[in-house]
Amino acid sequence: MELEKITNPEKKTEKRWYDDACGTALAMELVGERWSLLIVRELMFGPRRFGELRKALTGISANVLTQRLEGLEEVGILTREKLPPPASVQVYALTPWGYKSEDAIQELGRWAVQSPRHDTTLPLSAASLMLSFRTMIDRSRSGLVNRTLGFQLGDEGFLALVDEAGIAIRRGDPAEADTIFISDPVSMASVIYGGRPITDAEDAGVLTITGSRVLARLFVTLFPLPPKIGSA
Repeated sequence: MELEKITNPEKKTEKRWYDDACGTALAMELVGERWSLLIVRELMFGPRRFGELRKALTGISANVLTQRLEGLEEVGILTREKLPPPASVQVYALTPWGYKSEDAIQELGRWAVQSPRHDTTLPLSAASLMLSFRTMIDRSRSGLVNRTLGFQLGDEGFLALVDEAGIAIRRGDPAEADTIFISDPVSMASVIYGGRPITDAEDAGVLTITGSRVLARLFVTLFPLPPKIGSA
């Protein structure tokens, strides 16, 4: 699907937060404003509409989202595009350089989950959960699965190929998978990261599994959290 780029000739005056040549300082200037990095996270699995981004980012206002999108576009992290007919709607997509931020986001996530303040019960989006799978998977055991799994998380569908290389995830129809999890992001995270038994989530009506239950039980064990360090 070819997207039509939308260009904006107006550029804001460049601003500097830090008078510092360090790359880390520049990174903070690029994505350090509140919500910016989470917007990038939401776009890791492909273009999203404005309304889809706002729905995924609980608590963000339309005005702030507009400002952050404009800022990320200005520095070359994302671009505005138009879907071809019959959709013909504007979407936001990461640039090739924007996609390269995933490694940094993953490393930051691995570091942060070691904090005692990491709370697995807080809300998270479908994209956040999928990105956490790519971040936390135990590659020493992922080859035991060697199958495609599907995830229907609300109105968002994903396909994940799990093998010895880790996990490759894309948006797609979960019906194509060998085993399918039907849930919501928070309930799915409670099973993967919170130690909630699969049967408990099923009994509560927040998880349905179709396909191999053996495969499903194995999959949910592939994402161990590191031990906590430091103080709360």
